[in-house]
Amino acid sequence: MSRIAVVGLAGRFPGAPGVEALWRVLDEGRETLTVFSEEELRAAGVPSALLADPAYVRSRGLIDGPDRFDAAFFGFNPREADVMDPQHRLLLETAWQALESAGCDPRRYPGLIGVFAGAGSNTYLLFNLARNREVVDAVGMYQAMLGSDGDFLATRVSYKLGLRGPSLTVQTACSTSLVAVHLACQSLLSGESDLALAGGVSIDTPQVAGYVYEPSSVMSPDGHCRAFD
Repeated sequence: MSRIAVVGLAGRFPGAPGVEALWRVLDEGRETLTVFSEEELRAAGVPSALLADPAYVRSRGLIDGPDRFDAAFFGFNPREADVMDPQHRLLLETAWQALESAGCDPRRYPGLIGVFAGAGSNTYLLFNLARNREVVDAVGMYQAMLGSDGDFLATRVSYKLGLRGPSLTVQTACSTSLVAVHLACQSLLSGESDLALAGGVSIDTPQVAGYVYEPSSVMSPDGHCRAFD
């Protein structure tokens, strides 16, 4: 029987900057969602009419430092990084960290390393770039498209890290990360990859904002998350 080993892990989560911190959160049974005050939401530009809506939920899971990115380390200039979806930036960072965790230097590794990953909707494009045309014009529409389009999520990781295995962007909504792991396992078992990176990323922009609850939707009516409910 063929066996697959998980040899490295990396991640960034609400209230937990790394995998070990996430284990502590789970072990302690803590909820790490952030509930915003009215003052915080007003300062972030949330309209008064929305704040007065009884269905408006003032809660969200926040990732620490989504605006921080070592562009030079990955070979980007600052303008390229400005127009890149923060989800793409975070995936690059955690892919590198996962390889470090595995003790694998992709520049020396002789085998094929595959990438299987997916991301949420690009709200950074909708709420940031679309309202700042001068930023897009400064870098060019084509470069802005490369930094925003989900089609380039996995292939950018492969290109920037010099990986030579298969590179596949996955999009199956809430099951994206699990399907990415499944595809990575299939790639390993078939021999098309010797090592594989698998995962997903989801960052909403703006960070300080809630949402309007809709009956029968997947979002919680009170802001709390109930796994497997």
